[in-house]
Amino acid sequence: MNTQSPGIKAAREFIDAFNAQDHERLGRALNYPHIRLALGEFKRIESHNDFVDSSRSNESRLRSEGWNHTKMRSIEVIHQGTDKIHLSITNDRCDADGKVYNSFDTMWVATLQDGHWGIQFRSSFLR
Repeated sequence: MNTQSPGIKAAREFIDAFNAQDHERLGRALNYPHIRLALGEFKRIESHNDFVDSSRSNESRLRSEGWNHTKMRSIEVIHQGTDKIHLSITNDRCDADGKVYNSFDTMWVATLQDGHWGIQFRSSFLR
């Protein structure tokens, strides 16, 4: 695994911010417009502020399902160019005791915009 890949670094920054539920930092880990495909539906988020608002509103839902943190069980660069990197990831959602209660595969695309590597697309098999 190329742990020095800017795509992997961007993904790790996203997960670290997600686990801290630091919504501002989480929004900065992305590039915009940000696209997410989950549960058969595309969602387009136009801006950092839109993402932060959405992230804040989702925190209580996460907590109510017993979520405490997410672990990236695996991450692999599957394609890499000069301004775009495709990542294959398996994420585990864990409760406060560290027990995995939901594991899912996901594909993320990290892009380089104005000198910033961020996650711009996420497609998950999250259920």
